[in-house]
Amino acid sequence: MKKRRLGNSGLEIAPLALGGNVFGWTADETTSFRLLDAFTAAGGDLIDTADVYSHWVPGHKGGESETVLGKWLKRGGNRKKVLVATKAGKEMGPDRKGLSKPYILRAAEDSLRRLQTDCIDLYQAHADDPETPLEETLEAFAQLIRQGKVRAIGASNYTAERLSLALKAAKQSGYPAYQSLQPLYNLYDRAEYETELEPLCREKGLGVIPYFPLASGFLTGKYRSEKDLSGSARADIVKRYLDDRGFRILDSLDRVARRYRSAPATIALAWMIARPGVTAPIASATSLDQLNELMKSLELELDPSAIEMLDRASA
Repeated sequence: MKKRRLGNSGLEIAPLALGGNVFGWTADETTSFRLLDAFTAAGGDLIDTADVYSHWVPGHKGGESETVLGKWLKRGGNRKKVLVATKAGKEMGPDRKGLSKPYILRAAEDSLRRLQTDCIDLYQAHADDPETPLEETLEAFAQLIRQGKVRAIGASNYTAERLSLALKAAKQSGYPAYQSLQPLYNLYDRAEYETELEPLCREKGLGVIPYFPLASGFLTGKYRSEKDLSGSARADIVKRYLDDRGFRILDSLDRVARRYRSAPATIALAWMIARPGVTAPIASATSLDQLNELMKSLELELDPSAIEMLDRASA
């Protein structure tokens, strides 16, 4: 499998990353271990998680995903197989949020402990914190890199303006710069990323690892009416995709999927992997069947007419 460089971080990754948001939530520990084993056996190597996963679940405190991943990493030889990406900054409690230096240093230690490792390969600011100077955040990341606890840093959910300012602040202060961006991006959610963030990332040479490349499951084709959302853990998120444009996108996915004898999810990921500037979309699965559909996207090269059909339907 041909790997791709993640910005100028020195990290090289397969063109599809595994999302750990489901670990300890909709995928229990046993299922999560099976998914991780299968993903790495198929050549995958970047696992993306966050300290806040899955704080939103009643009875959870956050850190559940990192804890499950940490147990798997501790099993013989697994740490050498993967690159670990995690994030900090989203609220986990009244005094556990943001990107201040003291909080980042504390959050990093908590993540390292849960992950049962001594180094995070890619440590990301999960969301912008306008109340903390950009230089303070970068200073904290610089300290972690000096200490050997972090290899590279990235940003998630930043606007183009704030990301540009952060890159400028790093250059002026001599601190390490963000090497990657993790934006919301998929066939439905295109405008914000493609209009402003994509040109910036390509100009500055940042790696791009989009989240929700399947629009929270909508692009798999399993949600085609509000009735289909019944009992889904992501019903509130998916509901907004059930409009004329969403159905037009599903129709084009169905047609391309029939042509390639593939699943809509495979096609949606193959479209994204082919996008200029995208390093690796981050997709999650809760079963081996789902994971197999995702991994097939790595072997599928869409022809220009298929890409044009998808572009037109999702424009």
